[in-house]
Amino acid sequence: MKTEQQYFEEAISIEQYMNDMSQLKDESFAIYNAFEVPEDEFIPKLKESGFHLLVITEDWCGDAMLNNPIIRKTAEAAGLDMRAVFRDEDTDLIDRHLTNGGRGIPIYLVLNESGDLVAKWGPRAPELQEFVMKSRAQLPDKESAEFEEAQRDMYTNMRKQYIEDPTFWTYVYNSFKQAVEKAF
Repeated sequence: MKTEQQYFEEAISIEQYMNDMSQLKDESFAIYNAFEVPEDEFIPKLKESGFHLLVITEDWCGDAMLNNPIIRKTAEAAGLDMRAVFRDEDTDLIDRHLTNGGRGIPIYLVLNESGDLVAKWGPRAPELQEFVMKSRAQLPDKESAEFEEAQRDMYTNMRKQYIEDPTFWTYVYNSFKQAVEKAF
């Protein structure tokens, strides 16, 4: 069984991942180009940490569309190497990092200089989880004829808010920061 470090060594850069995206690419780059990393104590600590990041992701995922650009900019500000693996190409890795028993993505694995897992974050900030749950609660019953259209509209609205509302970006940054700071 491969270690997280071995997956990292075989992974593609987050830059290559985003450049090669076939879905949600424009949306991801809209967030990437607009997000500004806060000037706080986190980035200097991260620079000194020697950490590197591995994200388990897929380009069709709305949470990845939001989170990957923010975590990428954070990693770049700290000079950290960040790489990406596709969840569905080798499910062994995601199966070690399930969310509530499911293969939720994206999952960010923070590895130290020795390649040991020191922190994990994802798939979304608590405030965004609450937003998603409230949105889902508004959907009609799954057996309803209106369900599929309502769900499609919900996802469209969520993606729009993810792209346009910088508050969501702050939720991601702060939640990721909180998870990683425990590893310092």
